[in-house]
Amino acid sequence: MKDASSANTPLRRALIIEDNLDISRLVALHLRDLGFDSDQVQDGTTGLRMFTEKRYDLVILDLMLPGTDGLEICRQMRNSAGYTPILMLTAKSTELDRVVGLELGADDYVTKPFSIIELMARVKALVRRADAMARAEKESSPLIVCGDLVIDSEKRQVRIAEKEVDLTAKEFELLLYFARAPGAVHTRSELLRNVWGYSHDGYEHTVNSHINRLRAKIEKKPNEPRYIITVWGVGYKFSEFDSSD
Repeated sequence: MKDASSANTPLRRALIIEDNLDISRLVALHLRDLGFDSDQVQDGTTGLRMFTEKRYDLVILDLMLPGTDGLEICRQMRNSAGYTPILMLTAKSTELDRVVGLELGADDYVTKPFSIIELMARVKALVRRADAMARAEKESSPLIVCGDLVIDSEKRQVRIAEKEVDLTAKEFELLLYFARAPGAVHTRSELLRNVWGYSHDGYEHTVNSHINRLRAKIEKKPNEPRYIITVWGVGYKFSEFDSSD
């Protein structure tokens, strides 16, 4: 990432939805050092409205908010068009809270009290991953055709037999990751690391639940999948199709 002090470098934009003004200002101050100009919002309803009105490169999201709560905000953000990295910042620290946040589409999760150095390291990792995804989409063909399945990486659209399929942002990223490497076997930890950008152990069931939901949307018979195949004892792979399929 380029230094924000470069006069000709446009700032990235971050949305901080956090009701503790001191924390919000602290995070915004350090994000500035990473090249971010931040909008700070203290309630969930206003934060969600601002997200729909502007384009952001990062969202820092508290869970316990006045107005719309953080989990609902995350769900609605992930159901909107496009992809924006979401980092949850919250006092809730139970495993269930973390799992729910990740399954709703959060990219990472930091609990209060937190180290600002760790938080900024997590932000850097999310930005690097988002940049790599953007480069990969530009360098590859926007259309991937696998039998009746057509994936348009540029428009972020998926069709099955000419019928559009409604996927969440994370479901789309997961499907695209599979489809770009047909036949390759991926472990759950690899998928969690490369699609979610999350390397902690114990969250492999997040991958399983997303794959189950994805199969329900793209497979004629989810219990007999044609596209995303389980490799028992290892993980999953995407079927290889030739031109006659």
